[in-house]
Amino acid sequence: MFLLHGWQDTGDTFQFMVDALKGDWALVAPDWRGFGRSEWPQEGYWFPDYFADFDALLDVLSPDEPARIVGHSMGGNIANLYAGLRPTRVRCLVNLEGFGLPRSSPGDAPGRLRKWLDQVKSVPVLKDYESVEQLAGVIRHRYPRFTEAQAHFVARAWSEPNGGRVRLLGDARHRWVNPVRYARDDAEACWREVKAPVLMVLGDESEYLHAIGTDGSDDAFRSNMPHVQIAHIPGAGHMLHIEQADHVAALVENFLSAH
Repeated sequence: MFLLHGWQDTGDTFQFMVDALKGDWALVAPDWRGFGRSEWPQEGYWFPDYFADFDALLDVLSPDEPARIVGHSMGGNIANLYAGLRPTRVRCLVNLEGFGLPRSSPGDAPGRLRKWLDQVKSVPVLKDYESVEQLAGVIRHRYPRFTEAQAHFVARAWSEPNGGRVRLLGDARHRWVNPVRYARDDAEACWREVKAPVLMVLGDESEYLHAIGTDGSDDAFRSNMPHVQIAHIPGAGHMLHIEQADHVAALVENFLSAH
């Protein structure tokens, strides 16, 4: 089972869901390039690189069998697109809130490119914190459904010591504007190429789902994902694999075991 984390996250935070699994699974939870403890490519970050990275990972760890994948947020988007690009390499997929971005307009392009040109001349700096405890407080404020213990676990997973303080892991360049605007039509075309069964899991209190409007409806997902099942988690937001780990683990395990 490949566990693919989201933006500014690390593979570690799947631990709550993993602890709730009943079966004895072989698990792989990598940190994407430039996140967590992965290295920072000097040439920067282009979204298709994630497909190539995952393709290379499967070449090593699952060269002869299609993979079971669980992806959250950015990881869910990568997995869903990859499953359309390499349909024979994906056995089944659980997509946790990886529903894409709002549609963009060509009119957005000049402003994005100008901002990016300014940013590439800057020195990216990630904010640091007095302690893990302070960072945990910030995380819990942002994700109020986290328990105190969960917030501290995530704070440790997301940070490293830095001269008596702690700083976030990961390359600050991820926070630069993407000069390539999101093309939802392209993403949906890839989704329609998926052959594997897909379980889309959504938080009923998701902080981001409403931002994509009618593209975030169950009917819209079904129209672009021919083999999708959809589950909604009451009382969960975007970080549903932490906030409702037991519920999500049961859905994941039942679905993957059936396929």
